[in-house]
Amino acid sequence: MIRRLNTSLLRIVALFSVVSIVCQAQSPSSLTLHVRDVTLNGQARSVGHLSPMQTMRLVLVLPLRNQAALEAFLKELYDPSSASYRHYLTVEEFTAKYGPSQEDYDAVIRFAEANGLTVVGTSRNRVNVDVTGSVANIEKAFHLTMGAYMHPTENRTFYAPDREPTVNLPFPLWHIAGLDNYSIPHPAGLHHRNLSVGSNATTGSGPSNSFLGSDMRAAYYGGTALTGAGQSLGLVEYYGTDLNDLYTYYNNVHQPLNVPITLLSTDGTSTSCFAPLCDDTEQTLDMTQALGMAPGLSSLVVYVGSSDVAIFNAMATASTLNAQLSSSWSWFPADPSTDDPYFQEFAAQGQNLFQASGDSGAWNPTMIYVYPADDPYVTSVGGTDLTTSGAGGAWSSETAWVDGGGGISTHGYPIPSWQTAAASGCSSCSKTNRNGPDVSANANFTFYVCANQSGCTANSYGGTSFAAPMWAGYLALVNQQSVANGHSAVGFINPSLYAIGEGSSYGSDFHDIVSGSNGYSATTRYDLATGWGSPNGTGLINALVGSATPPPLPSTPTNLTAAPGNGQVTLSWSAATGAASYNLYRSTTSGGEGSTPVVTGIASTSYTNTGLTNGITYYFRVAAVNASGTSGQSNQASATPTAPPPAPPSTPTNLTAAPGNGQVTLSWSAATGAASYNLYRSTTSGGEGSTPVVTGIASTSYTNTGLTNGITYYFRVAAVNASGTSGQSNQASATPTAPPPAPPSTPTNLTAAPGNGQVTLSWSAATGAASYNLYRSTTSGGEGSTPVVTGIASTSYTNTGLTNGITYYFRVAAVNASGTSGQSNQASATPNAPPPGSDFSLSASPNSVGVTRGSSARSTITITRQNGFNSGVTLSASGLPSGVTASFNPITVNPPTTSSTVTFTASSNAAGGTFTVTIKGTSTSGTLSHTTTIRLTVFNGGD
Repeated sequence: MIRRLNTSLLRIVALFSVVSIVCQAQSPSSLTLHVRDVTLNGQARSVGHLSPMQTMRLVLVLPLRNQAALEAFLKELYDPSSASYRHYLTVEEFTAKYGPSQEDYDAVIRFAEANGLTVVGTSRNRVNVDVTGSVANIEKAFHLTMGAYMHPTENRTFYAPDREPTVNLPFPLWHIAGLDNYSIPHPAGLHHRNLSVGSNATTGSGPSNSFLGSDMRAAYYGGTALTGAGQSLGLVEYYGTDLNDLYTYYNNVHQPLNVPITLLSTDGTSTSCFAPLCDDTEQTLDMTQALGMAPGLSSLVVYVGSSDVAIFNAMATASTLNAQLSSSWSWFPADPSTDDPYFQEFAAQGQNLFQASGDSGAWNPTMIYVYPADDPYVTSVGGTDLTTSGAGGAWSSETAWVDGGGGISTHGYPIPSWQTAAASGCSSCSKTNRNGPDVSANANFTFYVCANQSGCTANSYGGTSFAAPMWAGYLALVNQQSVANGHSAVGFINPSLYAIGEGSSYGSDFHDIVSGSNGYSATTRYDLATGWGSPNGTGLINALVGSATPPPLPSTPTNLTAAPGNGQVTLSWSAATGAASYNLYRSTTSGGEGSTPVVTGIASTSYTNTGLTNGITYYFRVAAVNASGTSGQSNQASATPTAPPPAPPSTPTNLTAAPGNGQVTLSWSAATGAASYNLYRSTTSGGEGSTPVVTGIASTSYTNTGLTNGITYYFRVAAVNASGTSGQSNQASATPTAPPPAPPSTPTNLTAAPGNGQVTLSWSAATGAASYNLYRSTTSGGEGSTPVVTGIASTSYTNTGLTNGITYYFRVAAVNASGTSGQSNQASATPNAPPPGSDFSLSASPNSVGVTRGSSARSTITITRQNGFNSGVTLSASGLPSGVTASFNPITVNPPTTSSTVTFTASSNAAGGTFTVTIKGTSTSGTLSHTTTIRLTVFNGGD
């Protein structure tokens, strides 16, 4: 924590004990604990509940897979005699082997969304799912109540769950971060000097002899060749920063700043920090110490977040991984194993996290803020009091710093295997639990610091917060040297540190600090005040880089087999002696596998090659790889991926039939697995049979056309795919029906011709008319709406039975199935008896006509009216030879018309010869009739 100028140097003592992780019960739905003891034992007084409408951000953390295999892999990874030594995994490889499955990850996302939570972040290692949601939805989703409590040791309230969360998932979660804010992270090792205590600075190159980051580089490295070039370093920060403070520092000390700096928010936390609302002292000094030790870094990434799981997962999944990481923050987790999945991924990917050990002196079981300095997967950094030979000078002497953190794990972490030998030679060390720190560096009140846009201070701040990023910068020098030597980065350094500490070159690799105390006395070699001590220039760099004896070239894999699948081939082979991994070679031609692998870094003796094309034969070989090179290629194996036949389709349901004009439209519910559908039809119920009338229907609807209106049809459908045909659906029936016609138009041009006791009416045809109605009255406009005649089939009609001498008024209307049109124009006529002796006669011109088979010929029939004859005359023909027809236009000749055209049409097989055809005219009253003849000759066509 930060002590202001007038604060005492009292160490923080917790008011309650830390529960050992070995005693923690496991929740059925989560593998870590979330409930705070103080909410259960009454130390934290309840002050109510969180508002149901309040929004919270949580991180749902999934557990890693294959934990036993991961631990075995890490052991091999850091064993110099192993073929897997320092063969790190990429993020993708780690995810494939040990990360949660895609199925489980998708299930968690669905669970969150189904419970009203919004997914706001995912991760490529499939470990974290970031969500937001209301308190009400969170309580419902995790079956708990979010309470508000008075903090037992701080003047504030906090929120926390009243019970362990449970989730409706088929597997447990690892942890749910964000359910409480009982412990707010604070700087683990940052103190402000008590003004009553004099400055200890004597040899720094900064103002008032304070130490700069460059002084630490001179003291602990002492060279110029290594600058961290090509290396990226990551810092853990819980608040943002103001880079102007960093620029002020470098301007004031007259040193260049050439390293690109990225401020990265891991969960939406602001990357800015402006006094007085925010203090960026920790953030700025972390940068100055890391950059002072490694001024040529390729990049410095400041990971800013509000939770440990967000920050650490971002570090574990960065697009460019930082091989060296540093944290100067501490907090009190509900479960100290919460972050182990991220720490294990760091180790598997060749990343090392340095953690400040704190500034409260020797650890004891009542301390709260030790974590994560005692976690076995981090390198815990203690504090010393350093003296150099002068400004920018070499290391001169060093003692243990009185406030430096160290001791026996307060969280009950078991002692790691790489620490057991060191603990056996340390009288104060635990032989069963993790001890710390691992290493140390200067932490006294001797540093130059710029922060909070309020100027800079000299010799006021100290703490292990300076030592941790200093060591991260030093590791960047180590990794630069390792890469230059043709090796990979050195990764998690604790196993190597302890092996070097037990080795014969210890004195040239470390500064062994043998005086001073933090409550534990500094002793020869490893102790609980300073660990192994501080780095001794290039000695420790060379020792960490090492020159491990390369293993022999691996043997050639044998017994390669290939099993085809759907778009993939699964390969298996016998293990090769000395193999660290395997390469896969592939071709679509036999013998064309070549020397360039399509997949590298295969860690087991089986592999499924996906993304292949079904129906193409692929040829494969594998080769073994270790640090010494690549073996010969195995025997060839080939396989042809093939799509499996689908499951038979289910039976379609909910078939319906809608009738149309000569057609029926069918619809049904989709059948699972259907590629197409067959249609079955019958005109009798149950007679659809097994032979479809239509096949290959691609959708769930179909219009069956070409049907006969008025007939009921019965239908069924069945689904089809490559595996066969389903059962038939329910039956549906429908009767196609012609639609009603459009209403007819109104007839026009109505005329009326009087006759003897009758009137002959003619009119123009109405569109859409099926028949006509006749309306009549003896008064104009009185025709009314009730017809006197219906069903008239033509456009003329003779209304008989009328009284001569009375004027009649007529209208007609068209009729069809849709109704009756409006009435036509009015026409009137007055029937009259013909005068005595009235008559008519017929004549034909020409009266001799010739017609060729397959053609026609005409003659004009003239009606000559005599003595006032004013009736219509209807014409007919008789005596026609076989195959010849006669038609008249018009057939009835009404006054004043006096003629009609008769047309003779001879078929191709009409009887040949000359015939007498009689034309008869009959008055419309039927009382008079006369005839005339036409001589008709039918020719053969060649006559």
